[in-house]
Amino acid sequence: MCLHEHKYCLRCHALFECKVGSILLCQCAAVELSDPERDYINKLYNDCLCAKCLKDMKTEFRNGKLLSKIRRLMRI
Repeated sequence: MCLHEHKYCLRCHALFECKVGSILLCQCAAVELSDPERDYINKLYNDCLCAKCLKDMKTEFRNGKLLSKIRRLMRI
């Protein structure tokens, strides 16, 4: 039996369908996250986010890493 539930995104409060029983069909499966990206999101949120917010958080993580690299280079 597939478990599907309607959830509200913790970040933007949009309603979406979580398909934890069919995770490959879930909207979040469309967003590929590296382990560091996943860890970053997990530190900030303890439940599911919508696909749009997952993409936004992925970009936020990458921008933060890039900014850190630029700051390090400017100190050299």
